[in-house]
Amino acid sequence: MSEAETKTEVFTITDMREPASEKDNTNKKTCIFEQYVQPCLVELLGTMLFVFVGCSSVIGNVGTTSAIQPAVAHGLALAVLIMMFGQISGGHFNPAVSLCAYLCGGMELLLLVPYILAQMLGGMVGASFARAVLPPEVYANSTGGALVVLSNDLAIVTLAEMIMTMFLTLVVCMGAINSQTQTPMAPFCIGLTVTANIFAGGMVSGACMNPARAFGPAVVANHWDHHWIYWVGPIGGALLTVTFVRFVLGDRKTRIWLK
Repeated sequence: MSEAETKTEVFTITDMREPASEKDNTNKKTCIFEQYVQPCLVELLGTMLFVFVGCSSVIGNVGTTSAIQPAVAHGLALAVLIMMFGQISGGHFNPAVSLCAYLCGGMELLLLVPYILAQMLGGMVGASFARAVLPPEVYANSTGGALVVLSNDLAIVTLAEMIMTMFLTLVVCMGAINSQTQTPMAPFCIGLTVTANIFAGGMVSGACMNPARAFGPAVVANHWDHHWIYWVGPIGGALLTVTFVRFVLGDRKTRIWLK
């Protein structure tokens, strides 16, 4: 092959390549989608499924005094969802967990508000699906799986929510966020913590620990009695965990879970 033919062939091959700028733009769009859009969609979907299972278990438990069904359903659903989606979004499905994760260095500030909005929307969709598939009379008798305060002492109820949420967020931070203590068993530990808390505090406050879990059924069933407790308690518990992690454990290195 002559030198002229070789040059022509090289020129032809080079000319067929995709311009570098187009590749960069494509990669940039993919990166933005994977870092910011995809995690929010996963949080919406995961919260929707969690609230659907949670509401359905409470509605199906009407007429009994046992907390076994709601406790096991919430715990198992959360563990499975974290196992599936943890590598994409961190598997929060809870505004209190997202706030705690951000303050402990486990997520970006840019994602905090979108996560919370996605979780609240997911809670409403999940509660709507529960209302759609369950018998109307059973749904009405259970207030649609919404949280019901069973004690007249609202301070005690709020304190219970705070303590249980502190336990939950502490397990999340130490088992999933902190690089020195995180474990592959974190999804099951978190799910078991939710189950244990419902057994412990279900008769006091309903053991919500999750504002999105309270908000979705409250909107769909229009049940707002003492709803503020399920925001103040969990957020207070999350802040207690942040205080413990930041000031008691010191400057331990943290990173976003499984990223």
